[in-house]
Amino acid sequence: MTSQWLFTGLVLLVGVERLAELIVSKRHAAWAFSRGGVERGQSHYPVMVVLHTGLLVGAVAEVWLADRPFVPALGWVMLALVVASQALRWWCITTLGNQWNTRVIVVPGLPLVRRGPYGVIPHPNYVAVVVEGLALPLVHTAWVTALVFTVANAALLTVRIRVENDALREIASPAGAPTGATP
Repeated sequence: MTSQWLFTGLVLLVGVERLAELIVSKRHAAWAFSRGGVERGQSHYPVMVVLHTGLLVGAVAEVWLADRPFVPALGWVMLALVVASQALRWWCITTLGNQWNTRVIVVPGLPLVRRGPYGVIPHPNYVAVVVEGLALPLVHTAWVTALVFTVANAALLTVRIRVENDALREIASPAGAPTGATP
């Protein structure tokens, strides 16, 4: 029972982190729009919000309602992956600065960001999202939530990455634009 409370606390901390992201995102959106930023993909954004909220709610509900155990060999590894995914996410946010957003907003004429994690792989924030979505529920063996989120998120990311790449090609300068729209 104690591990369930600790897991609930962990998920609440992730929820607080997500709220911090939304505050940063709102500030960055204002910055982008003041510089002529153009938004794309508005129709999938509410789905993304519901899916990410469902991850948090579903993980806690599954642990409590299905009485999922904490398995140390799995839980500690998954917790390390959750922490690593948060570190990668905030590395992405700090690397992109004002160009990072939870929405797909592209400011025409800005160059493509190719430093930090963006110099290594395309869309590194989505790597963080995928890892976190699988690992967070598995900290306390909420495997149904991990599976459902991972499958639904794969479908959503297929749309999201296409929208983001199209927006960058359409709106960006010939030299490129930021890859800053991330969940």
